[in-house]
Amino acid sequence: MVEIRFHGRGGQGTVVASKIIADAIAKEGNFVQAYPEFGVERRGAPVVAFIRIDDKPIYDKSRIYRPDHIVVVEPTLLDAIDVTEGLEDGGWILVNSDKKPSQLNLPSKYKVATVNATSIAINHKLGTKTAPIVNTGIVGAVVKILNLAKIESVLEAVKEIVPIKPDENAAAAKEAYEKVSWERKE
Repeated sequence: MVEIRFHGRGGQGTVVASKIIADAIAKEGNFVQAYPEFGVERRGAPVVAFIRIDDKPIYDKSRIYRPDHIVVVEPTLLDAIDVTEGLEDGGWILVNSDKKPSQLNLPSKYKVATVNATSIAINHKLGTKTAPIVNTGIVGAVVKILNLAKIESVLEAVKEIVPIKPDENAAAAKEAYEKVSWERKE
């Protein structure tokens, strides 16, 4: 089983991103769960979402405490909370950032990737310049680095799930898939 935890802020599309990924994975025949953890969140408040993936039915409905991978939709959360809490050694941390992975000063026991989903969202006019909706960019980068699904399945899921600007959102996912950056460790 693969378990992924997403960290974002309300209004960025973190929960929708997890649902798009889950749908793309399910299209390829795997079992998947995608669910958020909500309190009294409001726009801008920290939000957590989870995905479980397996080749057999998944019965565990609990919170993910020991994720295999982490996705950070909002880079300011790197300084606000411990996004690596419980992360397995060798797991991926994907961050929405214009920085190179080595510039983030994350522990070397993790693999780090970055994608500038904010810039991609602005370029595709998703949200506004001050409040871009970065979820589809994140989706493209996640499936690329984790090899979770084919980009065609992702584009299909984006167009089915995202009600506004489906073509622009699909283009953002594809662009992020192509632009995600990581430094290979020898």
